[in-house]
Amino acid sequence: MSEVAVAAGGRTAVRGRFRTEAPSAAVRPDTRRALQLGLAAIWLLDGVLQYQPFMYTKAFGQMLAAGAAGNPAVIARPITWDATLVEHHLVLLNTLFATSQLLLGIGIAFRPTVRLALAASIAWSLGVWWFGEGLGGVLSGAADPVNGAPGAVILYALLAVLLWPADRPGKPAPFIAARAVGAHVARALWLVLWLSFEYFTLLPANRAPQAVSGMIASMNSGEPGWLAAILRAAASLVAGQGLAVSVVLAVAFALIAVSVYLPPRAATTARAALLLAIVFAVVIWVAAQALGGILASGATDPNSGPLLVLLALAYWPTRALPSEPAARSAESADADAEGSLV
Repeated sequence: MSEVAVAAGGRTAVRGRFRTEAPSAAVRPDTRRALQLGLAAIWLLDGVLQYQPFMYTKAFGQMLAAGAAGNPAVIARPITWDATLVEHHLVLLNTLFATSQLLLGIGIAFRPTVRLALAASIAWSLGVWWFGEGLGGVLSGAADPVNGAPGAVILYALLAVLLWPADRPGKPAPFIAARAVGAHVARALWLVLWLSFEYFTLLPANRAPQAVSGMIASMNSGEPGWLAAILRAAASLVAGQGLAVSVVLAVAFALIAVSVYLPPRAATTARAALLLAIVFAVVIWVAAQALGGILASGATDPNSGPLLVLLALAYWPTRALPSEPAARSAESADADAEGSLV
């Protein structure tokens, strides 16, 4: 009888342990890791695009040289030098560029190398922003957020910083982007980015009557029929409305910029503003950036649309602040996951 009682007690204890340990095992989804994998996927796409036959022609060097236009000499001369170097060693250097981007994507996708790959992606992005994108045209007076300014590649670097796999001590972060750098720094980076969009969209070159429609129409070449039809419709819709489009976008950018400073009780409003940012990113990616030109020969990346979506998701307010035990469980789970591959 006593043995039966002991066995029953043992089974009860085991069941009790399972019940108490189940919540720890059921770790909440790691949103930051999902966003890191999204960033890795875009880097892999960049690497694949860089292997296109077009990139092994002189047109690639000419594309790089075009980034010097309108920039000060101190910025333009290194760009011209780089373009000339690429033209003289095209196969070697383009293969190196493509392989490097593939390695960055693979490195971010695997946990053991995620820190090294994110750090390398920041350095690579800054170099490409200068030598490949001419600083996104921010010094030439022709930067246009609808067309990807201040340069899609700088968003890679920003995401690498915000998605860095570390957590600051103290109270839980209000959104994923604040986990590594803190809420104040993350909000300031978001504010600067979207206010820069507001500034660029109000530049004289972008307020011209045919500025937006002309830019969209220029993306039409080489696109499949269905996408070309969307571009034609979008260009026709905004034809002659450059000033109106700039004003509407500037107001929207200002609202999005300040949304991350709303108090927790206004989380619904903040989510609405972030949703507006996602809608803007998707609409311009399809109807203005032509999916970054990835369906036509010559694109080196998908442009800013997908990156802005990832960025907005990184600032999405958390639904509730976890309790201290839950926070400790999450930290333990993160530490355990460091040994896993993905």
